[in-house]
Amino acid sequence: MPRTGRLLGAGRAADVYEIDEAWVLRRNREGWGDATAEGVVMEHVRAHGYPVPRVRLTDSTRTDLVLERLYGPTMLHACLSGALDPAEAGGTLAGLLRELHTVPGRTSAGSRVLHLDLHPDNVVLTPDGPRVIDWTNAEEGEPGLDWGMSAVILAQVAVGDAPLAGPARSMLGALLADPSDLTGDGLAEALRRRAANPTMSRRETGLLGDAGELIRELVSSGS
Repeated sequence: MPRTGRLLGAGRAADVYEIDEAWVLRRNREGWGDATAEGVVMEHVRAHGYPVPRVRLTDSTRTDLVLERLYGPTMLHACLSGALDPAEAGGTLAGLLRELHTVPGRTSAGSRVLHLDLHPDNVVLTPDGPRVIDWTNAEEGEPGLDWGMSAVILAQVAVGDAPLAGPARSMLGALLADPSDLTGDGLAEALRRRAANPTMSRRETGLLGDAGELIRELVSSGS
């Protein structure tokens, strides 16, 4: 097990610790997820040219994932600081989804790798371009579900009363501007999964109805 240093960041279900200038350790809380399985998915998509951090699988366990240390702001922080236009961020998310869905699944013939949590805080803008992090929820399946999850995450913010509501709506409009692979079934399943997510607050789940309506409105109007 690599020796860890200071705490670099904390999310809903994991903490990230410094190892050195090149590597970090992400430690899941309360047995959340399977870090080794997540690392295998990351290495699979990276082998197909997808922009993710490198992983040291031999130093990882079910709870601890050793991965490349990335330098740069998240897409969310770049938008908050004014360094990135929200509509540009939404377009980048759409491009990352399309690129990901060219990667074949590892176990199911005809399936595609799905991230299922691709949003602005899970994209780090490095000097070499965007890198996608946090593959805890990754599965194989139909791309429509992945589009649905990203759209619902943005729409929940867009229909709320937080200062990010306006930028989130711009991101969502850009995400759905080019005819996407979002499907009715994918959206319905995304809404169901978000409602069942144990890390979400009652206030967040209460926004799902309005979020779904906003997505359908943007899709029907061509964003």
